[in-house]
Amino acid sequence: MTADTHALLDDGHDADDGTGHWAPGEHVLWRYRGNGDRYRDEVHIARPVTVVRDDPELLAVWMAPGTPCVKPVLADGTAVHREPLATRYRKPRSTRVEQWWGTGVLKLARPGEPWSVWLFWKPGWRFKNWYVNLEEPRRRWSGGVDSQDHFLDISVNPDRTWGWRDEDEFAQAQTDGLVDRVLAERVRDAGVRAVRLIEEWGSPFRDGWQDWRPDPAWTVPTLPHDWDRRPV
Repeated sequence: MTADTHALLDDGHDADDGTGHWAPGEHVLWRYRGNGDRYRDEVHIARPVTVVRDDPELLAVWMAPGTPCVKPVLADGTAVHREPLATRYRKPRSTRVEQWWGTGVLKLARPGEPWSVWLFWKPGWRFKNWYVNLEEPRRRWSGGVDSQDHFLDISVNPDRTWGWRDEDEFAQAQTDGLVDRVLAERVRDAGVRAVRLIEEWGSPFRDGWQDWRPDPAWTVPTLPHDWDRRPV
């Protein structure tokens, strides 16, 4: 990457100038920073992934089964999803490294879009569903991309039916001050635009990614010791 593209982009959008792209097979980090004033500068999710495609139109990465990933937990080690929703976002947080035991995830992100589209499979490469993760447009840096999750998501079935996910978490995040009114409106608007894309069956849903398979020669990425380093 060039010196300019090494720097974190000021506009919060994915780099789309046609330079500094990663080659297929390279390992990078897909990270999310915390929500709210207390955690916004801290990385609480870091996933080593393999680049499938990276160009001005699309960033596609593969998170392989067995990948060591950083995940958020409560300070006492309790898994976040096991804490009641009413107090989930109010308790101190920490992180823990665990392996991804699922069948793997293909993540697709187009420059500037406030969401990424994830593909899941069942064992035996039976396609399960698409998942639209509403988030900040990714900020590129030398080691990968950074974003911030916006709680609200959309699940899309193979028959093209869809449904909202985590509406309760989105509401609680607003109650607890992690999502203010302005951001909530932006997230809802992004969700409406994503639904319109789904109903039109636009890219990437129409592009046949459910038939994609990883290169068998690819190795499972390792988690860098400095996974939480500042973007440069």
